[in-house]
Amino acid sequence: MAWTSLCDVDELIPDQGKYVEIDGFQLAVFLHGGKVFVMDNLCPHAGGSMAGGWVEDGCAVCPWHAWAFKLDTGELHDGGAFGGGVMIRTYPVRMFSREGKPDLVQADLPMV
Repeated sequence: MAWTSLCDVDELIPDQGKYVEIDGFQLAVFLHGGKVFVMDNLCPHAGGSMAGGWVEDGCAVCPWHAWAFKLDTGELHDGGAFGGGVMIRTYPVRMFSREGKPDLVQADLPMV
């Protein structure tokens, strides 16, 4: 795993997704409740862009069919209805402070 800079925190709009493509990863970045969350961008249901979605009840909601995934774990919000096990990969996040500049959002991504 390696800490990778994704964007400035001030590029994020609360409860809306931001698409970031870096080092072969397609990611959705969300700012919710003052915390930043990062997950894979493609919804496992039908391949919708999670970054095109929004946050509701602590979940990222896919704009195609409104499937909701928990921001912190990537688990499908109502996983029981679909037999469980439906998930989107999430990544650890940290903020990197820079003097006189906005904090950088960094995710701990697997080495490719």
